[in-house]
Amino acid sequence: MKKNIDVNEEKLSALEMYLTQKNTTLDEELTKYTEQLYTKTVPQNVRNYIEMTAMKRTVRKPKTVPEQDSGTVVSEQI
Repeated sequence: MKKNIDVNEEKLSALEMYLTQKNTTLDEELTKYTEQLYTKTVPQNVRNYIEMTAMKRTVRKPKTVPEQDSGTVVSEQI
């Protein structure tokens, strides 16, 4: 999900410049901070539920595609 925030362009430019000097990016720093804020704010039982539902979605069986007949006929000779 994407969120937009209003930031002064000069401040944003300076922030990105100094983050680059520290070998990081605004995206990386915001991602880290968002995770910290999430951990601090959302109760553990809710985080556990979200993790369980996320794992359940990834474990679901993939849809099977029926095998197509290649049209080749193989006959046995006795």
